[in-house]
Amino acid sequence: MKHILIIDDEPSICLLLSKILQKAGFTTDTTLSGNTALKMIKERHYGLVFCDYRLKDKEKDGDTVLQYIQDNSPATTVAIMTGYPDVRIAIRMIKDGAYDYVEKPFTADRIITLANTAFSDNAPPREREVLSYSAGPNAGPLISETYDRHIYGTSEAAKGLYGQIALVAPTNYSVVICGETGTGKEGVARMIHLGSKRSKQPFVALNCGCLSDELAASELFGHEKGAFTGASEATPGAFRQANGGTLFLDEISNLNYQVQTALLRVVQERMVRPVGSLRTIPVDIRIIAASNEDLGEAVISGKFRQDLFYRLNEFNILVPSLRERHQDLPLFINAFLEDAAMQSGKRRGRLSDEAMACLLNYSWPGNIRELKNAIRRACLFAENAEEIPISCFPPEITGTDAVHVKSQASISCLAAGKESNNLKSIVQVAEYEKIIAVMKTARYNKTKAARLLNIDRKTLYNKLHLLNIEL
Repeated sequence: MKHILIIDDEPSICLLLSKILQKAGFTTDTTLSGNTALKMIKERHYGLVFCDYRLKDKEKDGDTVLQYIQDNSPATTVAIMTGYPDVRIAIRMIKDGAYDYVEKPFTADRIITLANTAFSDNAPPREREVLSYSAGPNAGPLISETYDRHIYGTSEAAKGLYGQIALVAPTNYSVVICGETGTGKEGVARMIHLGSKRSKQPFVALNCGCLSDELAASELFGHEKGAFTGASEATPGAFRQANGGTLFLDEISNLNYQVQTALLRVVQERMVRPVGSLRTIPVDIRIIAASNEDLGEAVISGKFRQDLFYRLNEFNILVPSLRERHQDLPLFINAFLEDAAMQSGKRRGRLSDEAMACLLNYSWPGNIRELKNAIRRACLFAENAEEIPISCFPPEITGTDAVHVKSQASISCLAAGKESNNLKSIVQVAEYEKIIAVMKTARYNKTKAARLLNIDRKTLYNKLHLLNIEL
């Protein structure tokens, strides 16, 4: 039998959960007290425990119950419930061994799915990516820790975004995600994956902007040994690697027309033919595509296949820029300050009033990615200072003409190159300054910048790497 214990100091919640779970074929016991719950767990084995985080007997709250179960009944799965969602608590509870973190109010489908998944999962509770959806007025995911610590916000733009994620995640729809560079499109794709029935299967991300026209088909569909020069062994390709899960195709508009044609066939038939092979291989995947260009306009201009666009665009999400969710900026700043402190092992400093005012007034053309890089750089230069001054931030944020670079040494080398008689150094400095100027003109859109520079995307990516420019 599948025995479930429900611990909540609200009798109505216990009754509601019992009815939902019993109707789904589970047996349930309930208690309003943490103390009583510990005695019940000692006397009987439960496969799953739903426990409210805040109980009236505060010395036996969700933390205590979880720790007791971890120590005395490690085979029992624990789901923590709360009507007061808190990001930091969610992360800590998952790391301490909780299987999931459920926000109130919840739906019957959410509870039944969680219970079925918990009992079907033979593996013990484990640390995993944290994600919880709510369709309520405060809709928003918690944190996907394996990505760039995207946090839910209080702005209307943030609530609208996460409401769309919550709506489409449980479906199997193909999704097109649009938005400016650095807004977190891959983070949105991961949240959709984690909120789907495929969450335990692979999530494979492929940046189509980095693929050369010659190798794109091989990276997508795989190839056989000897299919082309240098193909010393067979590779499965992104579609087969993502089989059963989700394939995220970033910057999809950069694929050439021939590869788009092959991609359309795979999307339609869910059959992959590796390069150099005559056999087709079935794949079961969900496709999420992203672009910092308007794919509708790309269709009109003839750059992107209309039929492929319609196949992929079963649901469309526009990720708002940081300018559109300015209200959330302090939340991101605090989160990235914490990240920087944890990664460096140094104590967390606070921003000076001047620095905070500067960040709040800046337009952030590079969006969340630019903000994260700026915070990390400032924390590095500030070392262990209690207050981080404005001088620790990149010059383009504080008003002078400069750019993100990976280290101060890169700036020094380029400055030295201006005084050098070495032709190679002079050329590098000229390329550096021109690329920076064009990137700003293109609002950090690499595809547009490559077009303005009259070079292909791959060449631009190579030059960014060579010149140590991080955008």
